[in-house]
Formats: sequence, C-alpha cells, structure tokens
Amino acid sequence: MQFISEQRLDDGVLEREFTLGEIPGILWTPGSASAPAPLILVGHPGGLHRMYPRLAARARHAAADGYAAATIEFPGSGDRPRSAVAEQARADLRRALEAGEPVDDEVVDRLILPLVEKAVPEWRATLDALLGLPEIGGPVGYSGGVIAIGIRLAVVEPRISAALLFAGSFVPRTILEEARQVTIPLQVLLQWDDEGNDRQLALDLFDAFGSKEKTLHANMGGHTGVPQFEGDEGSRFFARHLK
Repeated sequence: MQFISEQRLDDGVLEREFTLGEIPGILWTPGSASAPAPLILVGHPGGLHRMYPRLAARARHAAADGYAAATIEFPGSGDRPRSAVAEQARADLRRALEAGEPVDDEVVDRLILPLVEKAVPEWRATLDALLGLPEIGGPVGYSGGVIAIGIRLAVVEPRISAALLFAGSFVPRTILEEARQVTIPLQVLLQWDDEGNDRQLALDLFDAFGSKEKTLHANMGGHTGVPQFEGDEGSRFFARHLK
C-alpha cells in the first residue's frame, strides 16, 4: 500500500489517498484516536471520484464515532481498465430496463459475477494492508453495496464481524444461495420504491440470510432517497458489534 496524498479535513479527520497495485482507494482515520481504531470497509457501486461526496460523508460520520473507514475503486470504474464483457452486459441490462422487460438471469450473471470474483480478493488484499497499519485494529465491519460483493465477503472473510448492506442492486441466483452461509449480524437497507430493481428478490434475499441477528430497514422512496436517520441507525448497529 502506497499513500499518494493526504489532507486534514475541517473536523480533524485525516484523509489519505492510496494505491494498492493498480487499485486506488481512500482511507479516513479519526483525528484524535488514542488507540488503534476499528475499521469499516465502505462499499459503493463504482466511480470513486463521482461517489466521493457520499463516501466522504459516510466515512466522516464513522470517524466521529471512532472508526477508521476505507474504500477502493470498483473494478472497471474510474481510471481502471474496462471489461468488454461487463460493458456489453450493462448495455443489455439498460436495454431491458428501458423497454420495461424482465431482466434475464443470464444478463445479471454476466454483469455481477465477474465483478464479485474480482472485487472480493481486492477487498481482502486491502484489508490485509490496512490491518498492518499501527493506527488501525479490529474488529472490522462492511457497509454499502454492491450487495453481492458484501455477501461474498461476509461468507469468505472471517475478519468481518458485522455488515450493513444496501439492497438495490441485482443479485445472481448463485449469490442468493451463498446468502444462506452468512452468519454474522446484518442490517439491510431497502428503498421500497427503488426504480429498476426487484423488490421481491430483495425480500427473498433477506429471508435467505443465515444470520441469527438480521434486521431489515425498509423506507419509502427511490434509490437515492435513504433517510438521514439511517446514518444514526447504522452507527448504533456498528456500536453493538465493533466495540
């Protein structure tokens, strides 16, 4: 991991951009931590600079509660190399949605499964590097989407103690089956009127999770209409499981 820039934000949070091989990322650490901070991995659907305002807001909220937060660029987004297969699948998905047609499972598999296969090892390598820093310790949480990536991470990464998952992205049927292997505490956010996504599939996914502690927070509104109070709910969730 190589840090390439840093700045101290007005609330005292230290924000550092880094690279891990070809993967760009950002790490936020609390300004007044006296001991290694627990860590939250912040997932997102791609475009690190495009998503920066929302990612930074989530990270600074976490830092105010004493957590470090980190994110990395999504495969095929930002300045990372594009995948012709993913671009074609995305175009096929967009065409089906614009035509008001059902989205075929094969299209979802072509789009999502390669991203999961690439992103999950990248997150695990990033976690290796972050936990090697003296200012960061366990436990570790995961927050955000794409939900299929969060599910795979929750299954294969024993260092993640709890996850706050954002429903609203397409989920391959094979990942739905993997959800039965998830046993860590979960909190799942669902926007009830999320345009272009299958609400029933999100409910089926929640039902499939094998966790003994799992909570569904469903709110009215579209994809970007998550109520502000859910930030505080997320803080309380992680306070129960990461401290």
